[in-house]
Amino acid sequence: MSKSFFRKKSVARILSDIEGGQGDEGHSGGTGSGLNRILGVRDLTFMGIAAVIGAGIFSTIGEAAFHGGPGVSFLFIITAVTCGFSALCYAEFASRIPVSGSAYTYAYASFGELVAWIIGWDLLMEYAIGNIAVAISWSKYFVNLLEGFNIHVPAYLTMDYLSAWRASEAIDKLQASGSTAGITNLMQHQALAWNTAPQIGSFRLIADFPALLIVFLITWLVYIGIKETKRATNAMVMLKIGVVIAVIVLGCFYITPENWSPFLPNGFSGVMKGVSGVFFAYIGFDAISTTAEECKNPQRDLPRGMIYSLIICTVLYILIALVLTGMVSYKDLQVADPLAFVFAKVGLTQISYIISVSAVIATASVLLIFQMGQPRIWMSMSRDGLLPKRFSKIHPKYNTPGFATIVTGIVVAVPALFMNLTEVTDLTSIGTLFAFVLVCAGVLIMEEDIEKRPGKFKIPYINSRYIIPGLMIAILIVFHEPIFGLFRYTGDWHTYKDNIPYFLFFILVIVISVFSFLKRLSLIPVLGLLSCFYLMTELGWVNWLRFLIWLGLGLIIYFSYSYKNSKLHKEAEGL
Repeated sequence: MSKSFFRKKSVARILSDIEGGQGDEGHSGGTGSGLNRILGVRDLTFMGIAAVIGAGIFSTIGEAAFHGGPGVSFLFIITAVTCGFSALCYAEFASRIPVSGSAYTYAYASFGELVAWIIGWDLLMEYAIGNIAVAISWSKYFVNLLEGFNIHVPAYLTMDYLSAWRASEAIDKLQASGSTAGITNLMQHQALAWNTAPQIGSFRLIADFPALLIVFLITWLVYIGIKETKRATNAMVMLKIGVVIAVIVLGCFYITPENWSPFLPNGFSGVMKGVSGVFFAYIGFDAISTTAEECKNPQRDLPRGMIYSLIICTVLYILIALVLTGMVSYKDLQVADPLAFVFAKVGLTQISYIISVSAVIATASVLLIFQMGQPRIWMSMSRDGLLPKRFSKIHPKYNTPGFATIVTGIVVAVPALFMNLTEVTDLTSIGTLFAFVLVCAGVLIMEEDIEKRPGKFKIPYINSRYIIPGLMIAILIVFHEPIFGLFRYTGDWHTYKDNIPYFLFFILVIVISVFSFLKRLSLIPVLGLLSCFYLMTELGWVNWLRFLIWLGLGLIIYFSYSYKNSKLHKEAEGL
């Protein structure tokens, strides 16, 4: 029985199924998957940039800079290196297995069905929650933009129900206690929504309708074809890259070098506080791999598109971080719109307005790429029988996974109306990092038969036999005090439980060091696996718990439906 849970789908089988059109509901077979192959290197690079240059530059970079100071630029380098290791592993898998499905398909070939289901379920969470967060973020930018045109949207149509209720309750308590100084402008705006909302009985109509609008429009665009998606993406990317470069060049004239001192005001721990928001901005290159069946030459173009987009985005992020922290003090950057804020502060209000316009476009492009990626995960899981057949249905006119695209739109649009997602970036980041860990580990597992695999891109082999154990010993010697401090129980379980993920990381380090020495593992995938898992430990116990609950729900679905409907299971049983 245990072997059936870990049955693998061979690379040859995956490729032959796609070439024969197997599993695409409503597709006749014999001519491939039915998707349009129109994407080249430039398109893939632009899609990567579209997904990565968005909320990170226009929003979360401010919070990260507030905690890390000018040294937040180091965090972008750390994140880029971590993502770079993972991107190389993704690139090798994309070259070997050029089909839609991303980490799900790669896990099916390397780990087997149960792990593939887990990572597929994880990716569904990652994309769905990430899309919801981006839709809500877009809504805030859009409403602010309309305010610039003196178009005022009622407050109760621009936020979630829970935020409005909480703000109203908080203001009532502060007023009753006489502590009116604690009432912020945001609280007043949220309470206004509560007090002015139409009522049906005791229920108040409060929902984020701009978020619903953008999800509807983006879903329609993704539904009608990859060609239209490509054109829209390329146009938005060229516009926002132009704005970002202009911001960097113009901002250089307003830099005050004294603002860069101290460079690390809160030390390295302050820099790492921004890891969730920064990494959330970087996860976009994962979505590129879901377009493998729509690439002209996926084995050559996918690796290039991933790596090019990662390099371009990293350079832009580092430059933006240095410009922002040079223009104003890092202490002033805890704002939702840092780019617009710094230019308004130096008196360039017109530039601030242009940035607000570009933020609306940039955020929409992120949502576009994520909404394109998720249906292709549904489609791949459906092909293997792990989800109902309709999810792999290809639209006869538009050549897109039509039903899966519609379901994705509903799954994102409805929660975006009502949900409060204060910590959504943490949950999305932990899911993405988990996917990266498995992709890096999958490359190590499949290396034994690397010569048998087709593909035009392979990670350069560097023997980790002495490097990884030596590196771990050196880190233990240099950082022994904080490391051993994690094991000291202070009597406060509420605080101490955040150390549990670190214990798992230390166990993984020991195991990987031993295997690196004995098996002479390839260095780059090992570094990718360890660095991604370490970033997971920085996200805290609460996010680990939520993540495990989500995976638990996925396992219930797997054992109740997916296991018995799996195509590999039916073939094994002769059904």
